[in-house]
Amino acid sequence: TSRFTLELQAGVITVELEQEADSTLIRMAQREPVFGEIYTRDLIAPIFGLEPEDILPDVPVQTVSTGTPQLMIPVHNLEALRRVQLNIPLYQSLRERGDFFSPHVFCRGSVTPDGDTFARHFGVPPDTSEDPFTGSATGGMGAYLWRYDLIPAPTFVADQGHWMGRPGRAVVNVIGAPNAIEIVKVGGYAVRVMSGEMLL
Repeated sequence: TSRFTLELQAGVITVELEQEADSTLIRMAQREPVFGEIYTRDLIAPIFGLEPEDILPDVPVQTVSTGTPQLMIPVHNLEALRRVQLNIPLYQSLRERGDFFSPHVFCRGSVTPDGDTFARHFGVPPDTSEDPFTGSATGGMGAYLWRYDLIPAPTFVADQGHWMGRPGRAVVNVIGAPNAIEIVKVGGYAVRVMSGEMLL
């Protein structure tokens, strides 16, 4: 295993490279999570084209940051997740007064037989397009799931992007007790989608 660091706007991130037989696992160590503002289901649901009952009732809709603050919105199932449709004016209004960068809507269970979660992530106005995979939010989601006892173990498989025709997957490892999380690691494999040269 080799390691290097990246200096990003969110801070210094450690990246591990683990060589396997025919590929390389890339694992990013995210920061200790910060749990932020809590929002009501009644406020959030119409912004995403949902009913309040579509959102899990016994855990908060909450901003979580492992480097970038993301709004965690847990829904009951894939059917509710598929119905998500952004109301852009309401979303813009919420974001202007909220404490988050972008929203991460997710459920337990996946479209794949071995996935544990499935998510959809939306961009920042004016570009509110859906992101096929969001590593920073996946780390925050992992911390959220472990903190609120929504997963049986601190290591799980997160899927995203399959409905867009751009499937993504990460293995998430949350380190620390649910009420004292120290770090979140998000790892996966890269797929080359294009290549090019830069002339200096």
